Amino acid sequence: MADPDNSFIVMMIIILLLITVILFFILKKLFTMSNQNALLPVYHFQVQWGGAKVGFTEVTGLDIHFEPISYRQGADPEPVTRWIPGLTKYSPITLKRGVMKGDNDFFNWMNSRQGSAIERRDITIQLLNEQHQPVVSWKVKNAFPVSYMGPELYAHGNEIAIETLVLAHEGLEVENA
Repeated sequence: MADPDNSFIVMMIIILLLITVILFFILKKLFTMSNQNALLPVYHFQVQWGGAKVGFTEVTGLDIHFEPISYRQGADPEPVTRWIPGLTKYSPITLKRGVMKGDNDFFNWMNSRQGSAIERRDITIQLLNEQHQPVVSWKVKNAFPVSYMGPELYAHGNEIAIETLVLAHEGLEVENA
């Protein structure tokens, strides 16, 4: 016959193990849920622009604006102006990157202009998570270069030479994964 004290101890150990396993899964789920809603840093991103696979140091201009139109009927009993959304306007997008020997992709794109025609590209800018997976994507439609700025050179400088390309475009879609 089993000792009642030993049976009690075995039962308590099994209960403690079950509680530990349940707590582990609860904490794991809570950690996963809080991690899914974590804010993303701005420094981990990639740009797919149709050129060489060179990283960019900065991307700005991911803006969409609606030009408001004021409207008022002469018979309106209230002395107020009504507003409706008008044309959609997109800010120019600025790409900055380090100058690399032998990489003429920016210049070649700028030089694709012939009269009023120029090569247009769809560009995707993606904010990445810790696993390097896209979390937020900005899809730019029909982008083309409107300005190139070479690096600022000075004899006492101790920085990387940075070149800048400014793009006009015809649309911006934001996708959140």
